[in-house]
Amino acid sequence: MQQATHRQSSALRVLATGVCIGVSAGIGYWYGSENGSFKQQDATPALGSEVSRIHAPAKIPNTEYESETKPNYYNDTSKSMHERMESLVLDLQDRLVVALESLEPSKKFIRDRWEREDGKGYGISCVLQDGQVFEKAGVNVSVIEGTLTPGQLRSMRERNPQTAKKLNANEQYDFRVAGVSVVVHPRNPYAPTAHKNYRRFEVYRKGCPEAGPIMAWFGGGADLTPAYLFEDDVKYFHQTLKQACDPHDPQYYPRFKQWCDKYFTNIHRNETRGVGGIFFDDLEDKEPEDLFHFVYDAGNAFIKAYVPLVAKRMTMPYSQRERDWQLIRRGHYAEFNLVYDRGTKFGLMTPGARIESILMSLPLTARWEYMNQPEPGSPEARLLDTVRTTTEWAS
Repeated sequence: MQQATHRQSSALRVLATGVCIGVSAGIGYWYGSENGSFKQQDATPALGSEVSRIHAPAKIPNTEYESETKPNYYNDTSKSMHERMESLVLDLQDRLVVALESLEPSKKFIRDRWEREDGKGYGISCVLQDGQVFEKAGVNVSVIEGTLTPGQLRSMRERNPQTAKKLNANEQYDFRVAGVSVVVHPRNPYAPTAHKNYRRFEVYRKGCPEAGPIMAWFGGGADLTPAYLFEDDVKYFHQTLKQACDPHDPQYYPRFKQWCDKYFTNIHRNETRGVGGIFFDDLEDKEPEDLFHFVYDAGNAFIKAYVPLVAKRMTMPYSQRERDWQLIRRGHYAEFNLVYDRGTKFGLMTPGARIESILMSLPLTARWEYMNQPEPGSPEARLLDTVRTTTEWAS
């Protein structure tokens, strides 16, 4: 509405001077100057025009982590597990940012380092907005500590019986956590949204960090949320995650895949957020060293599993129909994050939390249409059929 008003007022000014004016179809307006030349103002690129200006690189960086030399922190047992996890999440952040930037010709990530006002930790938010390939992408690291609020403690006890046995509801506890959180919303409706989160959480008796943690666990996972279904893409994503899981425990992938399908569900819509992946929490079933190596592989596997899918789909032509459907699916994505997501809730309940970073996961644009119903047999209906059931994507 503001743009329309701007055009009308400009038209009145030009007409008052006797100069010809015309409105360009959907991309701005033209105005005449005193010497008879014409210039275009407020030009908006045509929908989908970016696909002609982007090209997939010959090779995407950091997608072959298996063959690389392991970093020093991988086996450095002279440092605490918390310190090593901090090194891992910072490394994962840098590696994913480089991989994503290899696809984006128009912008780089801004790197925003922040400190908690109480001095108990820091974060680095890497965000890219309004790119030609990525409408919004965030790769955030948080390394923080604090005291569990009553709501946080209650939530932890309710979700895990073992936690309830070890943490007394009437006591106070300190915590510290190091984690990386990723959400990527590509511009092209055919390129899928994806999420990754890996973290290590430690709980201490209030004021007694020297005694070591009472409890410590790993959590996280990765999942894929397409607006349009390409089965080969989904199978590749799942198979890549499975290959990262299997060397550590053959039961991890089927167990965490089922957990992901259950967790990432919009219960009020009776549909999963996307086509799943892996998800786990309170993981302490093996030695910390073994679990740390598993999280290293799973975190790096996401780059290999996801970024090539964006490269594959980001140049596909699309129309307003696909764009509208993408925005509707993003609305459902936002619903899950705000209503059900455990990490979002924990962050919002943390005193002194940085809200901008917590809500980084929300898309830049979304859409809610009243009673939207895809045509039977359409690609949109196929996607809905898929998220209203569960499928075994990896053999």
